[in-house]
Amino acid sequence: MTMQTRITLLGTLALALMGQASMAQPVYKIVGPDGKVTFSDKPPASADKGNVAATGATSGAATTGTDLPYELRQVASKYPVTLYTAASCAPCDTGRSLLKSRGVPFAERTVSTTEDLEALQRLAGDNSLPYATIGGQKLKGFSDLEWTQYLNAAGYPATSTLPKGYRFATPTPLVAVQKPTTQPKAAAKPIEVPAEPAPSAPSPSNPAGITF
Repeated sequence: MTMQTRITLLGTLALALMGQASMAQPVYKIVGPDGKVTFSDKPPASADKGNVAATGATSGAATTGTDLPYELRQVASKYPVTLYTAASCAPCDTGRSLLKSRGVPFAERTVSTTEDLEALQRLAGDNSLPYATIGGQKLKGFSDLEWTQYLNAAGYPATSTLPKGYRFATPTPLVAVQKPTTQPKAAAKPIEVPAEPAPSAPSPSNPAGITF
């Protein structure tokens, strides 16, 4: 590959990243009152239409802390990196190591449940792992060359510039389902029947004991 070809490729990747960064949308898992599960890129209009859990498809907030150097913070804000992994996945471990060794702040979403797999299918189009997003770009499977090219095009430093003691975000499940909570019904209060007044005792002025 000639130098001119490489420059053209990186330029194309940079334009693609800029053009598609705004396309990343959060995906919501909505559990309706009847227990029916649906996925949508829009939350329900009101909370009473079901319990909602965002899948974290866009996760820039976890990677743009004020403790990052200014230039890195700017890049991470424009092109946040999210890594989707599973347990006992060697390529996932390799991808994670690449991001950490290069000093790329990223959010990690773990895939371990049926709900996670459904959400991953929605996001990536299949269930292959690892899966990563850099801004609006989607990277399926791990390729050192491909990931490096996209990170370079996004503007991430080639070597780590993270401050000493920086801690990467803790991995979280792709879908955190909020189980419906039912409020216990208040026990019905017994109907109080007013006691009938005791008949008045006969008196000299009311010998029959009549009451009103």
